[in-house]
Amino acid sequence: MDKLKLIVLSLILVTLISGCKTIKQKTDEIVEKENQKLSKFIGKSSNDLQIDLGKPDEDFKNEKGNLVIVYNTKKYGIPCERRFEIDSKSIVIGFVSNGCF
Repeated sequence: MDKLKLIVLSLILVTLISGCKTIKQKTDEIVEKENQKLSKFIGKSSNDLQIDLGKPDEDFKNEKGNLVIVYNTKKYGIPCERRFEIDSKSIVIGFVSNGCF
């Protein structure tokens, strides 16, 4: 009886661990897809960015003096924030995406 409990517990543990790996793989794929989608704006003008994504929710100058454009959305109640850094020539030079999938 104790061996049966140990076997069942081991199988449950293995299932849970493999499930966590699957979730991590799916999350990594989603993040990679998001990065590919947003990296197409690197080197493009801020006008191109705004034509594609619309009017930003917020903009401000960062410590380097570059403009940061922020887009906030929600999906399934989870907030998503995308920030794009724009240089003095109005060219997108970087982005950060948080909570987006």
